[in-house]
Amino acid sequence: MIGNRRVILRGNNREYYVKAGEGKLSTDLGMIDLADAANADDGGVVYTHLEKPFMVLLPKATDFFSHGKRTGAPMMPKDIGTVIAYTGMCSRDRVLDAGTGSGIAAIFFGGCAKSVVTCEAREDFSKIAAGNISDAGLENVEARACDFLDVADGPYDIVHLDMQIEAFHVKHAYELLRNGGYFASYTPFLEQTFIVMDEAKKLFGEDSVTTFECMERELTRGKRGTRPSTRVGHTGYLTVARKI
Repeated sequence: MIGNRRVILRGNNREYYVKAGEGKLSTDLGMIDLADAANADDGGVVYTHLEKPFMVLLPKATDFFSHGKRTGAPMMPKDIGTVIAYTGMCSRDRVLDAGTGSGIAAIFFGGCAKSVVTCEAREDFSKIAAGNISDAGLENVEARACDFLDVADGPYDIVHLDMQIEAFHVKHAYELLRNGGYFASYTPFLEQTFIVMDEAKKLFGEDSVTTFECMERELTRGKRGTRPSTRVGHTGYLTVARKI
């Protein structure tokens, strides 16, 4: 039984992001009693009053990227996944995420890390992110309305930055990391990327720093054949360093 949680209702190529529990959802396929959704299991089926079926799904991180309340443009799932992959984020890690935004990255991280602290300087943004995190049912993610430079409760296994960045932010991240921990910084512009690269190489060492462009291209398949999509796949730059 799902209970009074956020759910995805899918039926006949339609998708609704709602809170199960009291009330009804009006669709062009009929009315859905949200109490039925609350009493369903993940992957179960409920029916409208016109007997049209809808599948009930507990949202995953990818669903919060699509449906969560936004305060700006979040990192793309592929870029968040790259952070997870290149830092080796796992169930024993304590993670600090700075520049919460809508909380989407923190939700992804919370699904695999032991604990996540995500800090956002804007209190209104942090409040919205906390709502998204609560909807995700993640008790291991803490949203703090504070400046990254005010965080002093290290050490962390991973420090991730997605924010307007200066060299002193990189230095503070280094100081918060335990030995063997990973630093990761997502930057949308080359000018910011150069700041991160130069400071990180001073602190972590030349051979411990890797920077690459984040790109993705979908395949387009039609009658004439298959080819990469012509849509621009660039999103930003990721710098990763290990404190060794």
